[in-house]
Amino acid sequence: MQAQEILRSLRLPEFDDLSQFFRNLPATALVGIGAFAAVVAYWFASRPRAVKPPCDLRMQSEEVEGLAGARRSVIGDSPQLLTHYYDDARTMYEVFRRGFSISENGPCLGFRKPKQPYQWLSYKEVAERAEALGSGLLQQGCKPSTKQFIGVFAQNRPEWIISELACYTYSMVVVPLYDTLGPGAIRYIVNTADISTVICDKPEKARILLDHVERRETPGLSSIILMDPVEKELVERGKRCGVRIQTMQEVEDCGRESRHVPVPPRPEDLSIVCFTSGTTGNPKGAMLTHGNVVADFSGFLKVTESQWSPTCEDVHISYLPLAHMFERMVQSVVYCHGGRIGFFQGDIRLLSDDMKALRPTIFPVVPRLLNRMYDKIFSQADTSLKRWILEFAARRKKAEVRNGIIRNDSLWDKLFFNKIQVSYLRTMTGFLTREYLSLCQVYEGYGQTECTAGCTFTTPGDWTSGHVGAPLPCNLIRLKDVEELNYFASKGEGEICVKGPNVFKGYLKDEERTAEALDQDGWLHTGDIGKWLPNGTLKIIDRKKHIFKLAQGEYIAPEKIENIYIRSDPVAQIYVHGDSLQAFLVGIVVPDSEVMPGWAKKRGFEGTYAELCKNKELQQAIMEDMVRLGKESGLHSFEQVKAIYIHSDMFSVQNGLLTPTLKAKRPELRDYFKKQIEELYSSISI
Repeated sequence: MQAQEILRSLRLPEFDDLSQFFRNLPATALVGIGAFAAVVAYWFASRPRAVKPPCDLRMQSEEVEGLAGARRSVIGDSPQLLTHYYDDARTMYEVFRRGFSISENGPCLGFRKPKQPYQWLSYKEVAERAEALGSGLLQQGCKPSTKQFIGVFAQNRPEWIISELACYTYSMVVVPLYDTLGPGAIRYIVNTADISTVICDKPEKARILLDHVERRETPGLSSIILMDPVEKELVERGKRCGVRIQTMQEVEDCGRESRHVPVPPRPEDLSIVCFTSGTTGNPKGAMLTHGNVVADFSGFLKVTESQWSPTCEDVHISYLPLAHMFERMVQSVVYCHGGRIGFFQGDIRLLSDDMKALRPTIFPVVPRLLNRMYDKIFSQADTSLKRWILEFAARRKKAEVRNGIIRNDSLWDKLFFNKIQVSYLRTMTGFLTREYLSLCQVYEGYGQTECTAGCTFTTPGDWTSGHVGAPLPCNLIRLKDVEELNYFASKGEGEICVKGPNVFKGYLKDEERTAEALDQDGWLHTGDIGKWLPNGTLKIIDRKKHIFKLAQGEYIAPEKIENIYIRSDPVAQIYVHGDSLQAFLVGIVVPDSEVMPGWAKKRGFEGTYAELCKNKELQQAIMEDMVRLGKESGLHSFEQVKAIYIHSDMFSVQNGLLTPTLKAKRPELRDYFKKQIEELYSSISI
C-alpha cells in the first residue's frame, strides 16, 4: 500500500495526460502502436554489431627496422614470421592426420552424379586408400623419396586428393598436369620432372600421354594409372609401347597385399612442383615444400582467427583447378580442421546446382567469376529508375559494411543482392577482386604460385575496397624501385617483393629463371607494381611485365589500361595492343552478350548480339565509353585506344587465348588478331 502511494505521488501531470490519451484511443490503434513498439524494441535488441578488428585498422602493417622499408603484419604474438599454426601440423601429411583425428572419422571427400545427393568417403577410408595406393606405387618400383615425382593428370575429384595423400604418406612429390597447358607443355613437364608414373582420370588423357611415348618424346614414362575403368584396347596399346596401364583399384589392391610403413616427410621437404603456364615460353615448375604450404595457410588462419575459425562442420566446394595453389591452400585449411570437401560434377554450368545440393560454408572465388556475378546483378537495371534504385541500395549496403556491420538479411540483401549471397556461406575468399565486393563479406588477397598462393590478406573489420590487404604474418613485403616506369620506393611505390617461409625454393631445373625471380637475399620479385596506403595496406597499381614503348618513346603498361576499360558495362573482355613501330594503341573488344544488348537498346541500337557486334556506330559508342573511363582514371592521351575491333567470341582457354589461370596470352592474341590489328592501324591517321 505504501509503495502504491509513493508511485502515485510521483506521477506527473504530463503522464496523466498521456495515460488519458491512450485510454481514449480505439483498440485497433493501440494494437498498431503496440506492434510498432515491439518491432522497434526487437530491432534495438537484435540489430547487428560491428565486427571488432584484430588490430588498429589505421595501421595494419609496420616497417621492419634495418630491412630497407620492408613491412610486416601487426597481427601476431611474435616478431618472428609465422611458420605453422598448429604444432602437430607442420607438413601436409600431418595436416591430414590432424583432420582425421579431430573429425572422429567424419565425412571427408564427397562427389555426386547428376541429380543425385552427395556421396561421402570418410577420413578413415581416404587415409586407408592413400596408404594402399602409396604402397602399391612402392611395390611397382617407386621410391619413398623427395626425388620421386608422380604426375597427376585429372580434373578435381576425390581420387586427386587420395593420389596426393599417397605421395605425402611416403615422401613422394606431386606434379599436377592439365590438358589446357597444351601437348607441348605436357611433354616438357614429364621430361623435366623425370616422371615415370602418371595417375589419370580418363582414358582420353592416357591416350594423350601414349601419343608422346609412341613418338618417343617421353622415353621415361613407363606407367599410367587410371581412376576410371580401363579399356582392353588401351592396355594393349600401352604394352606395345612399353607402358603399363592399370586402374587405381588394381594398384590399391596390390598395396593392401604388401603394406609399407609410412615414410612421412619433413617440413623442408619438397611437396609439389606446380608448373605455372606463363604467357610465353615453356611452363615454369615452382618447387614448393610442405613448410611453404603450411606457412601460407597458417598466415590466413592467424589473420582471421578473431572472427572465423574453421571447424568439422565446414564444407568446401571444390571447382577451381587443383593444379593451382589457391584451391589447394583452401582445401588444406578445410581438412586440417576435419571439414568436408565436396567436388563439383566437372561442369561449371552446373556449379549452382552442386552448391544447392552441397550447401558449402566456404566458397573460394576468382575475379572472373565475381565479375559475372556483378554483371548479373546490375543487368537487372534496364531503366534509369531501376539503375538509380540499385545504385542507392548498393550505397546503403556499402555504408553498413564499411561500418563493420556484416549480414545478409537486410532489406537490400533480400531485394537485390541475394544472387551473390547464400545463407549457408560463412566466408568467401578471393584474390585480386573488384570494388563491388564491399556489398558482402569477402576476404580479399593477393599472391602468386611462387609464394604458395597469397602474401597479403584483408584484415577482418576492414571492408573498404581499393587494396588487397596487409602482409600475411608469414611474410614480409617491400617495394623496389622501377625507374623505367617512374616508381620509387621512397614514394611508397615500386615492384612488390616478398620474403618468408611461404616463398618457393625456385624453378625446377631452371637456374636462369630462378635467378630472375629470387634474388640473393631470398626476396621474390613478383613483377607487379604496388603502393603502400596510409593505413599500411597494399594497393596493386601496375604491372612491370608486358610493358613496351610506343614509337615516340612513351612506356605503356597494357594490363593497367585493360583493367580500366573492363569497367565499361558492355565490355566483357579487352586486349590492348601497341608496339614500338606505332604511335598509338588499338584494342580488341569482346562485348558481354547479356549486358550489351540492353546497353545498346538504351542508345537506340536494335538487333541480335551478332548484328550488334557488326554495328559500326555501336562500336564507336563502346569506344567512347571506354575512353571516358580512361579520362576519369587519369590515363594520358597516349594511353587511350584510338580504334577498336569488336569480336563476338570470348577469349578462352579452349581457343588458346587465355592461360589456365584465365590470364591473357598476349603473343597468341597478337597473332590471332594480326589482320584486324593491321586494319585498325591503317584506318587511323594521326
